[in-house]
Amino acid sequence: MTKIKIAIIGLGKIARDQHIPSLNSSDAFELAAVASPHGKLDGIPSFSDIETLLRAMPEVTAVALCTTPQVRYDIARFALLQGRHVLLEKPPGVTVSEVLALADLAKQRRVTLFAGWHSRHARAVEPARVWLARRKIFEVVITWKEDVRVWHPAQPWIWKAGGLGVFDPGINALSILTGIMPGTFALKSAELSYPGNCETPIAARLVLTGPRDAITHIELDFLQTGPPTWDIDVETDAGRLSLSMGGSVMTVDNRPVATVPATEYANLYTHFAELIRLGRVDVDIVPLQLVADSFLCGRRVDVEPFVE
Repeated sequence: MTKIKIAIIGLGKIARDQHIPSLNSSDAFELAAVASPHGKLDGIPSFSDIETLLRAMPEVTAVALCTTPQVRYDIARFALLQGRHVLLEKPPGVTVSEVLALADLAKQRRVTLFAGWHSRHARAVEPARVWLARRKIFEVVITWKEDVRVWHPAQPWIWKAGGLGVFDPGINALSILTGIMPGTFALKSAELSYPGNCETPIAARLVLTGPRDAITHIELDFLQTGPPTWDIDVETDAGRLSLSMGGSVMTVDNRPVATVPATEYANLYTHFAELIRLGRVDVDIVPLQLVADSFLCGRRVDVEPFVE
């Protein structure tokens, strides 16, 4: 099968750590080029922007957008207008309205747009969804804490409006939650902690109501030192299901549940290739909508300035 020629737009940490290795081992894609104003990739044609790249390499039919969220909409719109398939790194945009506009444009142009919630492709997420489908759910507790200095070193964009702050990792938890518990979630309350020198929060506490009236309590923190905590605990009528390590490990009442070995980004690109083959658009805005609602009604708490 002929591989799909794809370009990466934005050559930051997530592109180098996850996208490039996954594409280099992909059976469906060939990494043909990159575009970034701040870097080049050895051995791969490199351009300063997507316009120059697509003019020089019309054979590129798909792009993966790994830019900061604040500039993603204009780049994605340009790619769709040029008839290219587009994968959006999470979050898919800085507003719900711009993501919906991109989805409509993709349908009009009959090209694929994929909002890639990579954490939903962690190895234990699908087994958790299947297990929970047969259980009554009472309560969910999500603890998502990490050290921003380790996971987002020298990345000032995350503290600017649209950068999401602690919701940049926190939205991964929301994507897993809404993936393993299909149905309607509603935000009941939010408390957002803002450093005095930042436009986005450094910590947050949320309460959601979910399917079958289950309550979800979420605690996000960007200042935890040491190993990160990426845990989801679900109390059910058949015991406690726990997902840890960002959805990679599943236990029921502390007993490990065997799962098939898998890699998040490899799975992500496998799904993207299938969407292209089928000519489909896959844009789930629910995790982003919950974040937007948190900004809309969250109570602001001022905390001390953040120092890198």
